[in-house]
Amino acid sequence: MNAPFEVTGIDHVVFHVKDLACSRKFYTEFLGMEVEHESSWQVFLRCGSQGVALFQARNGAEIHAGDEVNHMALRLKSGEYEKVKAVLEEAGIKVSGRKGDPRCIYFSDPDGHRLQLLTPAEY
Repeated sequence: MNAPFEVTGIDHVVFHVKDLACSRKFYTEFLGMEVEHESSWQVFLRCGSQGVALFQARNGAEIHAGDEVNHMALRLKSGEYEKVKAVLEEAGIKVSGRKGDPRCIYFSDPDGHRLQLLTPAEY
């Protein structure tokens, strides 16, 4: 069966956040993403050819990180596993792994969205 469309990639993923400025800083200054465009309630970020959009939660709406998306895996341009893990831990970020995969690095953004970093040796 031929599909009516051919998806060639993911343009962006949207995360709702409590504090847009805090999340913008985390994704740009810590993870190195670049701001593509922004407004008072949203920031579109670029990481390679993919994007992440951060939308300010409206009127104190609750954030349901982990319920809506399990995690977002991010490929690093460079870095060794132990050094990457150490940088996260030195920044006070709690790091976890995955059973049976000692080289998996999971952590959360300021709103609890689970992220995974993949070092070049892993892909």
